[in-house]
Formats: sequence, structure tokens, C-alpha cells
Amino acid sequence: MTDPEQIWRTAYNHPGAWDIEFPPQTMVELFEDSARAHPQAPLLDFMGRHYSYGETLDGANRVACGLKALGYGQGDRIGLFLPNVPHYVAAYYGILKLGATVVNFSPLYSVEELSHQVEDSGTRALFTISASALLPTALKVLDGSGLERLVVGSVAGALPAAKSLFYRLFRGAEVAQRPHDDRILSFSKLIANDGICDAPKLDPENDVALIQYTGGTTGTPKGAVLTHQNLSANARQVARLDPEVATAKDKVLGVLPFFHVFANTCVLNRTVVTGGEIAMLPRFNAKQALAELRRTQPRALPGVPTMYQALLDAPGMKPTDFASLRFCISGGAPLPAQLKDEWEKVTGARVIEGYGLSESSGVVCTNPYVGLNKPGTIGQPLAGTRVRLVDKEDPTRPPPEGEPGEIVVHGPQIMKGYWNRPDADAEVFVDGHWLRTGDVGLIDEDGYIKIVDRLKDMIAVGGFKVFPSQIEAVLYQHPAVKEALVIGLPDAYHGELPHAYVTLDDDATATGPEICAWLNGKLGKHERVSEVVVRESLPKTMIGKLSRKDLINEVMAERKA
Repeated sequence: MTDPEQIWRTAYNHPGAWDIEFPPQTMVELFEDSARAHPQAPLLDFMGRHYSYGETLDGANRVACGLKALGYGQGDRIGLFLPNVPHYVAAYYGILKLGATVVNFSPLYSVEELSHQVEDSGTRALFTISASALLPTALKVLDGSGLERLVVGSVAGALPAAKSLFYRLFRGAEVAQRPHDDRILSFSKLIANDGICDAPKLDPENDVALIQYTGGTTGTPKGAVLTHQNLSANARQVARLDPEVATAKDKVLGVLPFFHVFANTCVLNRTVVTGGEIAMLPRFNAKQALAELRRTQPRALPGVPTMYQALLDAPGMKPTDFASLRFCISGGAPLPAQLKDEWEKVTGARVIEGYGLSESSGVVCTNPYVGLNKPGTIGQPLAGTRVRLVDKEDPTRPPPEGEPGEIVVHGPQIMKGYWNRPDADAEVFVDGHWLRTGDVGLIDEDGYIKIVDRLKDMIAVGGFKVFPSQIEAVLYQHPAVKEALVIGLPDAYHGELPHAYVTLDDDATATGPEICAWLNGKLGKHERVSEVVVRESLPKTMIGKLSRKDLINEVMAERKA
């Protein structure tokens, strides 16, 4: 059997050497090194208001000192319940400077979801903003959990003066009033100090920087424990992928949410490593994103496939000048080949498909920025990262020759383990330090990896294993299909049967039965779907990734009703 690592050693298509080591580094050192190197350079562009590296460092220092004065310190868990706003960046690096651990929470969480993860992580304080979509939820969690304190920022205060006035005058319905409560502190009051206080000495390989809850396809989300070295190594690994980073002005459009590990590494931490600038938007909106592209002229746009599709479909797409855009990093879900082709044709920017997970600090593999780019694959591993395949049934042995296997990963970015879940650690690690991803794949003769499917997503049809993504790949070949998800639903005779759900292109008129007949004619007998259901929309996660888990929950609820 060919050793894939031998392929990468001899035909590595990313810049530099594959077997480079990344010396231990704290996230505080990573941030402060960049801030000292170019304190006046812009780090954040928030809808026209610029924050330099020096200003952001000062804000982070003030956050650290403010939290310390309140009695928080090394090892405490401090949560971020925030969209992409400047408060996030100052709080994130300030918490790390304190020696505490950041816990990321999705702004879309319900009271129950947020409460569970606050309790599970032992989060003591929580940062949020005075938005009606966030503050009422945070207040209920404050009253119904072990959470001790809220720190509440103002979006209007972070905007340019003219936009701040507009926000206060015309968007009052989006602002929630902060109640008078000793447990609630304004962000401005927290940072009303000189930013000078003692900081602890941190161990990059053992001190925990971030608890990142997994999305998970089934079961309760688990907290991936990521050290300072995990995060700083992955940021440095990703920064090395760009062959032009040393000479080009690095500006990224930050529309992916920072609370998600993809953006945390590929937008925030990686840009700090390069001394670049982030044009931030609080959330993804296609019209607003195109306007921001025209205004800021970014060089890179990390995103998920559904985001690129939404931009292509947006009315403002054609008049947008994409001349500045060089690279678009796609992750979170498989990238349909026709979407890649159309985006590259319209924008002239290369789409780089990659792969990672919360447990890997964000990124494991990508296609090269320049050179051999293989559509339908996730490319080669990052520098310092080892990938191999194991048997799907027995991870202690390799798969049969030529057969798909579960992808396992080892590298400096791999998590320490799950928060307070030794049982889960025992299941997810093999041979002591190789992370089982739960994804099934193949490695080709060039050392490029292709994801076949997730082990947990496989549909058991009368003893046969059916991979939903393989059926979805066929569906995307139909000229009328825009989006597709295939799920397994219970069947009395077969155990499970695949069912397909699609959305259509704007002018398409195909029906579910028509698409079903077309699809089943292209599939093996055990893969054939019971139905194709045409829907107006399919459920998506916060970052815009199609959500198979949410679709299953919706369909099962409909059946029960």
C-alpha cells in the first residue's frame, strides 16, 4: 500500500515544506507580535470605521484589566455571545490575555441551548450586545443558570458617527434596553481603565484558549478544548498557504461569523498573523456583502458554498467589480463543481476548497492557492499535519486496499480533548493521538483527499450502506436543482430509505416526481430514493451550511404532527 505521507513529501503542492514544525506560541504572543510590528496599520474596518492594531490591543488590554478587577482570572471561562462586531475582537484577545478561556456561543442559540452550554462549560461571565435578538436571551440565561455577569456593548458606539446616528434614530426596534442590575455591566464601563495590569505567564501547549462547541450531526454538542498552541499553530499553518502573503496587501471580507471555528482561524487569527485587515459585517446578507466588496476591495473572501450561491443570485452581482478578489476559501460543506466553475467565471477569483472541524481548530487540508486544484477534493494536508485512513469498522487497522476509510488526523492543531467528556475522548482518539473525524474518504495518487461521506450520515438500506453525499452529487447535475439534501428516514421493511429534498433555480419548473424519476435512473438499486420533495428553502446553520440534522428534525416533526 502506498504511504500517502510519502506522496506529500515528494509532491507537496503547498508553499514550503510539508514537515515543518510550529514552535509553541500563545495566542497573546501571536496578537501582540503583530500589534507591535505595525501598531498604526488597520486591523478592523467595521462598516467604515477603522480600528488599528494598536487601538485593538489597547482595547484587549483594558478588557483583561477590567475582568481582573471584577475578580476573574486564569482558568475562568468567559463567554462570547456576539455577532461580528469590534467588541468581539477586543474581548476575545482580552480574555486570552487574562489567562482565561474563551467560550464561543452562536448568536442564534435559544435560551435552552445557551443555558445548557453555559452550565456545561462553567461560564462565569458573558459578553453580548444590546440587540433585541441577543440581549433578552442573555438576560433569561443570567436569571436561569449559574452565569454570574453580563457585559453588554452597544453596536451604535462601534459605528462611524453618521451611521451611529442613523442606527439610533431609525433602528430602535433592533435595540434592547439594558436593565438596571448589579450583575450587568456596560462594555464601556468595563474598559474604563488604563489597560495596565499584571498578566499571567501562559503555557501554550497546556493552557486552554478556547472551548468550541461542535455542531454535531447527532446528540448533544460537545466542547472541543483548544489550547493556545492549537489555535496559533493553525493560524500559522493557514497563513503559509498563501504564496503572495509576504508581498500583497492582505485584506479579507469577514462575513463568516467569528464564533465559528472556520472564521475564527481563517478570518480572524490568520489575518492577525499576516498583519492584514478585516472588513467586518455583523452577519451575512448578500446585498450588503456585495456593497462591502465594492467599498473595501478585499483580496480574499472565505465562505461556504451556499454563501457563494446567494451572491451569484443577488441582484447587485453583475455591477460589482471583483478585480481585487484573488482567492475564495470554501469550507463547511462540499463545493458543487458547477458552483465553483460559475463563481470563478463571474469573478475571476480562484475558489480553494478545504476541510476542517472544530476539533482541529479549523483547518486540516486545502487545495493549493496556486497549482494543481482538484474539484471535488479537499486537497492536501496543511504543513505539519498527518492524515491517514483507517477501517470504518475497526479504526486500529487500515481499510482494505482501494476502499474508502475513516479519515484520522494528527497535528499541532488537534484539540486536547472534549470538555469534561473522557468517555468521548476514548471514542474519538485512536492510537493515543490520532483524531477520528467521522468522515469517510479516499486518497488519490497525488495525495489529494476526497470526502465520501460521514459515518453518522450513512443510511442503512437493508444491509447496504448508502452515502447521502453521493446521491446529492448526482442531484446537482440536474439543470433545475439549486440545493439538495438527502436524509435517511425509517422504513418498516428496509430499516431506512433515502429521501431527497431540493430547491430549484429561479426559472425552473421541474416537479419532485420528475426529478425523482431522472435521479433513480442514475443510481444503484439500493441507493434509489423514495421521493424527491421540492421546497422553497432548506434549513441552514448560522454560517449558511445546509443542515441535514435540522432537516431530519423538521421532517420527523411533520410526520409526527
